[in-house]
Order: sequence, then C-alpha cells, then structure tokens
Amino acid sequence: MTTFVLVHGAWSGGWCYYKVAALLRAQGHAVFTPTLTGQGERAHLLTGSVNLSTHITDILNVFHYEGLNDVILAGHSYGGMVITGVADRIPEKVAALVYLDAFLPEDGQSLFDINIPANTQRFIAGAGNLGGLAVPAPPAVAYFNVNPADAPRVDALATPFPIGAFAERLKLTGGHKTVRKHVYVHGTVLPRESPFKPFYERAKADPAWSAHALACGHHVMLDMPEKTAAILEQAAS
Repeated sequence: MTTFVLVHGAWSGGWCYYKVAALLRAQGHAVFTPTLTGQGERAHLLTGSVNLSTHITDILNVFHYEGLNDVILAGHSYGGMVITGVADRIPEKVAALVYLDAFLPEDGQSLFDINIPANTQRFIAGAGNLGGLAVPAPPAVAYFNVNPADAPRVDALATPFPIGAFAERLKLTGGHKTVRKHVYVHGTVLPRESPFKPFYERAKADPAWSAHALACGHHVMLDMPEKTAAILEQAAS
C-alpha cells in the first residue's frame, strides 16, 4: 500500500480529486485530499491573513497528525507552490513530488513572479472587485478547458482565492531537491497561453525528472483521471 497526499489548486478543494482518489483507493492505497484554508468546505475560514504559509502549514499538519511517511505528494496548479514548501521542510517524509500542471517555484519566488504577467494583472484586478482580499474564480471551460461533464461542478464549487497566497514569496532551503523522485504532468490543451508549459519543458530536459504530456485541459485529474492515477502509482515504484 502507498500513501498519497493530493493538494488542490486555487479556487478549488479536495473534492477535485474525487475521480483519482477513487481509482487509487480501489487499488488499496491510502489517499488524503485535504482542503486548504479558505477553500471548498473551509471557505468560511477565508480572511485577509490567509497566505501561502497558511497552506503549507495545512499540509504539514496532515503529515503530523496522520503520522505519514514515505508519501507521494502531488499538487495541482497553485498546489505546486504548496508541495514545494512542504517537501522543503520535511523531505525525509516525501518519497516523490508530482506536479500536476503546477507551478514550479524557486527560492524567493511567488506565484505572481512566475505566472504570465497578463494573468497576474487579471487576478489583481479581479481582487479589486472583492475588496482586494480574494481573487474570483475564472470560468472552468473558457479559462481551464475543463471537460463538459465536470465543468458545471467546477464552476459551482469554485471559491474566491486569497490574494496573499499568490503574492507571498516562498522561502526554500533546498531540502525539496533531495526528494528521490520528481514528476511533472502537463495538460497541453488550453484556450490561452499556458504558464505551465515552461515548467514541463524544464522537467522534460532534466534527466532527474519524469515528464508527461496529456492531451487535455488544465485539470488533468478530472479530464484524464485514469492516466493521472497511473502516473501517480508509477511515482511510487
């Protein structure tokens, strides 16, 4: 049995992994799909003080209180910021890092620093319409190319995302680089310029990484769950 911790992206929640989690659990694996503070069923906890550090602590607490070790730690989109910070602090508990069309930060970078500038400006402008504290969710199909069956659910469950989590710069010691396996999964079919393609290309060019391109939208775990689950299982081998 393998233990998986699956971290969602912005405007989402642990619910976004319902397909992949079911597939992995059917194979006998232990799967945790925590929801970050201020998102999903924890949306009532959203305040101006919620930031990237808050979300890193959310996941560190899952490891601590569940007594987890030898974990396959995956993050989607913004979740890449979170899992990098978590692995940097407890690399000895992480067997593999899997970036699901996710941001791949270096020390001292925020998501705003490594996103496409037009996206950053869109997010800041959107936050201005919500009192400057949170960014409204973009439409699932037009922005992320979510499959037609799941798009209504993604739009219905999306929650505003704390702008502080996008703006906070990540402080890294290099511990995350000592994790044994690194995997990148890129969704190649996006109706706009993808901020994730450069991270995929970087991973593909690095022999220490395993890189996969899936012909689907940004939400690879919803659009191609069987393939995503298979890649996650491969990371454990």
